Amino acid sequence: MRWFAVLPLVLLAAAVPARDWSTNVTAGADGAWTIGNPAARVKLTEYVSYTCPHCGHFTAESTPVLKNQMVRSGSTSLTIRHLVRDALDLAAVTIARCGGPAGFPARHAAIFAAQETWMATGETFLRGNGEALDKLAKPLAFRRIADGAGLTAIGKASGLTERQVAACFATQGALDSVARLNASVPAEVQGTPTFYVDGTLVPNVDWAKLEPVLRAKGAK
Repeated sequence: MRWFAVLPLVLLAAAVPARDWSTNVTAGADGAWTIGNPAARVKLTEYVSYTCPHCGHFTAESTPVLKNQMVRSGSTSLTIRHLVRDALDLAAVTIARCGGPAGFPARHAAIFAAQETWMATGETFLRGNGEALDKLAKPLAFRRIADGAGLTAIGKASGLTERQVAACFATQGALDSVARLNASVPAEVQGTPTFYVDGTLVPNVDWAKLEPVLRAKGAK
């Protein structure tokens, strides 16, 4: 009659929550950042642009299941590969990656959540300040773009400090490291968002079509 002696241990083990993988980020040598369990059964790669409305729609539609269930559980990892399309996009990527991988999921989500607002503000800022920006050194010009679009404010609200933001826009080398992310984009990626599941291209899909593919692979 000693079964009762192990009961508290069983209850304690059952009370330990599963790990939340949605805040874990692994930096790849090629510049890609992977959110989730590095050993996940299902590996999803997304080529993404912050100035792409379709990317914004996909993020909004997929987050409740992809991020909050599949990635969180550890069954699925999400590798983000940036395709930098224009000046606003470069400023957004710089803010998203500023401060390192740890805060990237929050900044990535915040930038997409406010996409319509900062894009409209940023486009207005560029139209009104194009000539003045052209006269500035590129690092200062892109910092002004980030400020003028509201991207800097989004980054700071997501945990960045002024010192971190200043460092990310301090040199041409810092901007070049962001622009070089385009060098790893394969020719078959013709736009954003583009998805690979376990290394295989899944062309022309939205979340409604991509979710069944992930489920079939074992995402849960």
